Amino acid sequence: MTDVEQREAARQFYYKWKGRGREDEDARSYWIDFLQDILGVDRVTDRVEFEKKVVGKDGNTKRIDVYIPETRVLIEQKSLGIPLDKPQAGHKGKTPLEQAQEYDDGLRFEEKSRWIITSNFEEIWIYDMNVKPLKPIAVKLDELPTKYRQFDFLVNKATKKITEEMQLSLEAGDLVGKLYDAFLKQYKDPENPESLKSLNKLCVRLVFCLFAEDAGLFDKHLQFHDYLEQYRTKDMRKALIALFETLNTPYDRRDDYLDEDLKAFPYVNGGLFEDEKIEVPNFTDEIRKLLLEDASAHFNWSDISPTIFGAVFESTLNPETRRSGGMHYTSVENIHKVIDPLFLDGLRAELEEVKRAPVAGGSRTKRMQAFQEKLASLTFLDPAAGSGNFLTESYLSLRRMENEIIRDLNGLMEGQMMLDDMGNEALGVKVSIDQFYGIEINDFAVSVAKTAMWIAEAQMLRETRSAVNISQDFLPLKTNVNIVEGNALRIDWNDVVPKEKLNYIMGNPPFVGVNYMTDAQRQDMDCIWDGTKRGKLDYVTCWYVKASDLMRNCNASAALVSTNSVTQGEQASVLWKKLFEEGAHINFAYRTFVWDSEASQKASVHCVIIGFSHAPSTRKKYIYVGDQKTEAETINGYLLNAPVVVVEEQNKPLCAVPAIVRGSQATDDGNYLFTPEEKIDFLRKEPQAEKYFKRFMMGREFINNIERWCLWMPDITPNELQKCPEIRKRVQAVKELRLASKNKQTQQAAFVPWRFGQYRPPAKHYIAFAKVSSERRRYVPFGFLTDDVIPGDKLFTIPGATLYHLGILTSNVHMAWMRTVCGRLKSDYSYSTTIVYNNFPWPEPTPEQKAKIEQTAQAILDARALYPDSSLADLYDELTMPPELRKAHQANDRAVMAAYGFSVRGGPDEALPGEDPGLTHAGGPRASPTGRIPAFPRRGDPCGRPKRPDCARGAYIAPVCAPAHNDVLQGRMYPPEKTTACFRRLSGFVSRDQREVLRL
Repeated sequence: MTDVEQREAARQFYYKWKGRGREDEDARSYWIDFLQDILGVDRVTDRVEFEKKVVGKDGNTKRIDVYIPETRVLIEQKSLGIPLDKPQAGHKGKTPLEQAQEYDDGLRFEEKSRWIITSNFEEIWIYDMNVKPLKPIAVKLDELPTKYRQFDFLVNKATKKITEEMQLSLEAGDLVGKLYDAFLKQYKDPENPESLKSLNKLCVRLVFCLFAEDAGLFDKHLQFHDYLEQYRTKDMRKALIALFETLNTPYDRRDDYLDEDLKAFPYVNGGLFEDEKIEVPNFTDEIRKLLLEDASAHFNWSDISPTIFGAVFESTLNPETRRSGGMHYTSVENIHKVIDPLFLDGLRAELEEVKRAPVAGGSRTKRMQAFQEKLASLTFLDPAAGSGNFLTESYLSLRRMENEIIRDLNGLMEGQMMLDDMGNEALGVKVSIDQFYGIEINDFAVSVAKTAMWIAEAQMLRETRSAVNISQDFLPLKTNVNIVEGNALRIDWNDVVPKEKLNYIMGNPPFVGVNYMTDAQRQDMDCIWDGTKRGKLDYVTCWYVKASDLMRNCNASAALVSTNSVTQGEQASVLWKKLFEEGAHINFAYRTFVWDSEASQKASVHCVIIGFSHAPSTRKKYIYVGDQKTEAETINGYLLNAPVVVVEEQNKPLCAVPAIVRGSQATDDGNYLFTPEEKIDFLRKEPQAEKYFKRFMMGREFINNIERWCLWMPDITPNELQKCPEIRKRVQAVKELRLASKNKQTQQAAFVPWRFGQYRPPAKHYIAFAKVSSERRRYVPFGFLTDDVIPGDKLFTIPGATLYHLGILTSNVHMAWMRTVCGRLKSDYSYSTTIVYNNFPWPEPTPEQKAKIEQTAQAILDARALYPDSSLADLYDELTMPPELRKAHQANDRAVMAAYGFSVRGGPDEALPGEDPGLTHAGGPRASPTGRIPAFPRRGDPCGRPKRPDCARGAYIAPVCAPAHNDVLQGRMYPPEKTTACFRRLSGFVSRDQREVLRL
């Protein structure tokens, strides 16, 4: 949940529980609402114990009102009006805290409360049991909207704990980085690409040896360390080369006279040591210490996470290389957001069903063996494999399930060895890294990924052996890692793994925006899109297209991570129109969230996860928002539970409304723009220039009320220019700047250098608003300006707009539309003329409705005027928004919704911001108490009963002919005369899953 959503939920919680609360009847509902709505806890009743039984010192059974096991929080709830600091007559004169402590005494040691909460519905007192003496932090119900963060401890949200495994992996990555840097200095030509490739391979080999001596793959602990330690520093290079050669040589081909210390090392196989020509530089005392002491003797490699380590291993790459490749490394938690709904959830459910099979007659044994064979038959592809994170974690997850099967089979067989039809040991490992394929353009990343997979294989075999006695050995390596080095956009994925064999495609393709691609990447884009108009698509869209192409006529499914831009604005219309027309459909989706990495140099981006396929899926569709998931009927390209509707670019508004005009662009290298101080300083030198100064606003200045000035002299005469030498100097500088440009339009502007480069004089009166606005605002601020203010190119203007237009544009209806179809800059709204404004269907109000909207729009301006010292940023911050302004917006929202034919339950005092609106089509049923809008009609059944004057099935549409509905359903654009009718369909599409939109 975002801060705005939490704050709003806390406010609604206050209104719901204000003045009510009985201990016995309401405690459960109160805390379910608190945890679910404010803190976003999923499956509250599964994670919280109500009326938990404990046995007191007196031997009597008592009940804890609420207990949260995962955070060890004990809650003692009292009825409204019961003081929290006074002894209770009915409880042997004990205070609520003393009662809670008595219950705590009855808990097992591992359950002892870390926190105790006492509450009487009106107040919540928090006790930290680690702080003595105990003193409560008191939070009143009406303080929750500003103090909800104080309750993060209830669900462990405040801090993400680093596990020992993760910490070891991060430290291992740092060690590799130090070794890499130390060796790099010893190469004769550190810039030579071949030397760098050798260094990459050297680091991979060293990591494998360090892991092998700690994980028991070599015959004895510290065998690698002891072998090298016996050599002097100057001889360590030759000793290491000899070791690599030995590890690559089968036992029967080794020299009979090989030194005993070398002969003791096993044969590794797998190609890890096969390149004997890699360049190994001379050792130094620094390298000796790093390798033998820091990395070997003082560090245990056996428990590193291969998934995480693969990521931090790549921290040895040059940061510039990482940035240009668009690589962002992935946490295990985020990997599971992809692979769990793609395949793991289904496999886990199937395993649980198998484990419930009857033992009699060998039914469970047969089903477990069949399920193990199924796991071993699945095939996976990561076409942007990087360091192998997704492949490694998927392999580990399958092997953990297999180990569970092996343990259960061992119990069913009572420890007896069973043989399969071929005479092989049946109770063995069948899941193999052979099942996992990858494509990666970076040679070092390929080596890292292979090593990570081998380490994962060794760790899981060790785990298997700890559970049952099997005879399989790890070395020599018997399996291959099928990761291909190459450009995934230039090779045929079907050549890497045949589509008939493939089950799942997954991964995290490069995050490279349209403006940051290299020439080679643009050529890749041209190759994939094959001349199709691709507009401003990001690089990652190529992986969606390639995956979709491969999945045609096969049963494979895909799930990819990408920046959220592919579900917004122009990109959504181009990409998803193509994929949907080709037969793809979305099976699950994570809406925008921040994607963090485990690398030391973290990269955080705003991402979505989209699971899609061509083959029909029998599993339920889900949309994930944070920790919450909602079942969906259809998921469209905007990741909404709604029909597939594509909003394409329009050069003109669909309706008869004024067009948007972007402000002027100076193209002046700062010569014509001034801060207040710079303006004063300039006028001291040239006071006669004052008449040429005007206020200047970009979006930032408009929203934050920042004073900025510009020289605005579009019609200055030559004589006047000669009288202003300081202005003349700046005009000359601007002319030279523009003439030096490669842009022809800029060169043309050099012939009128006293004007802005893109000269668009403002209208006498116009609506203005910022192109980019914060997502934390419920309403994007619109306002009126006059020609005394010069708008810059980041400020949109609507000349000729009226109060009526302002009322519509600042309404929750337009905000809902904007939030759904606009692009984003990170997570902020990036308003688009061609997508958002020109496609927006305006209502057809009666004269009375139009007059009402004009009245409510003026009330918004009047409410703002009450706070002349506050900027729009201040006024539209959800925390500081004045009540007068909020009330004015509520009234405006109602007036606009009435013009669209939407109804709102209750009066002004009932319909509060964030409350479920109860919106309906006239004549249709109200929304459910959960805020769920009734389901859409099926395709081809626009109204359920097309001839009736209302939508009997409760769809969010107005009476209109079926063809108009089908136009929208099929993603086609529609003529202006159908605009209003079709918007009724689109408004439902916008609002069905966005509980925060179309609400008052």
